[in-house]
Amino acid sequence: MVIDELGRVLLQQRRYPHGVWGLPGGLMELAESIEDVGRREVLEETGLTLGDMKLIDIYSGSKYFTRAQNGDEFYSVTAAYICDDYSGKLTCDQEESLDLAFFHLNELPEKMIGSHVEAIRDYQEKFL
Repeated sequence: MVIDELGRVLLQQRRYPHGVWGLPGGLMELAESIEDVGRREVLEETGLTLGDMKLIDIYSGSKYFTRAQNGDEFYSVTAAYICDDYSGKLTCDQEESLDLAFFHLNELPEKMIGSHVEAIRDYQEKFL
């Protein structure tokens, strides 16, 4: 979760699910740490290089059931971090994203990934 100097959160409008907004992120590659995957995915999807990150929470369990586009079924485990220490020029990866934008926490888009809304709410409760 990237937060700018105005306290707004960076969201990515995704190609899949099409048009739905969510936090930048992705899947872990072999031998990556959780922090490394967060830094890599944010850089790939936004062009931003992250500095210090703080753990918000880890999300797992039966409510995180997912069915992939190819039909694979799995339960996801998500580690959510907050970062307001970043550099670079915001650049949208057109292969994965339709758009990138910063949003005020009380003005989030309607079509959002539910677990990402949960992480944003947890950030508000724990850090603000």
